[in-house]
Amino acid sequence: MTSLNPIERCALIDLTDLPRVGFRGIDAAAFLSERGYTLPEAPNRALTQADGALVARLSQTEYLLLGSLADRGERIAAEEAGWQLSDKGNYLLPRQDSHAWLQLSGRHVAEVMAKVCGVDLRPEAFPVGAVAQTSAARINVIVINAGTGELPRFHILCDRASLAYFHGAMLDAMDEFGGQPVSLEALLA
Repeated sequence: MTSLNPIERCALIDLTDLPRVGFRGIDAAAFLSERGYTLPEAPNRALTQADGALVARLSQTEYLLLGSLADRGERIAAEEAGWQLSDKGNYLLPRQDSHAWLQLSGRHVAEVMAKVCGVDLRPEAFPVGAVAQTSAARINVIVINAGTGELPRFHILCDRASLAYFHGAMLDAMDEFGGQPVSLEALLA
């Protein structure tokens, strides 16, 4: 029997240093579409883009963009840097300073989250592409099922000021499954 590496078994990776940004307004969808993003058709859904970035639709007119590991989030950072206020109904929502970003990966993601969150995040109830705006470990979080066929994974965004607390709560929940923190470089290897 082969042993699983930590990322496949149960790992927590801090992606807070990667770029992320939001856009909101009646013209936000048109703005993002013009820039080549494929958008989810309904709120609380997410789509991984061809370059590895992710677009989550949080409401009828609000989108959250998470940077790709492939380019270290450069495309998303450029979207934020290049945005300008206009007469269009599209408003920038900076997320770099407000939201921390963790990735929980491995075959035990749903069981770990069940220890800290009351929402059913098992694959049959929370399929790939699903988004939950909920509470975990008593703080508000956004959970995105960004798994692939070979690797279950959740992106979890929380208030940046709560990162140390939430990171500790997640490590405690992961302990039963042999979970451990893993560096960002492990994903790039």
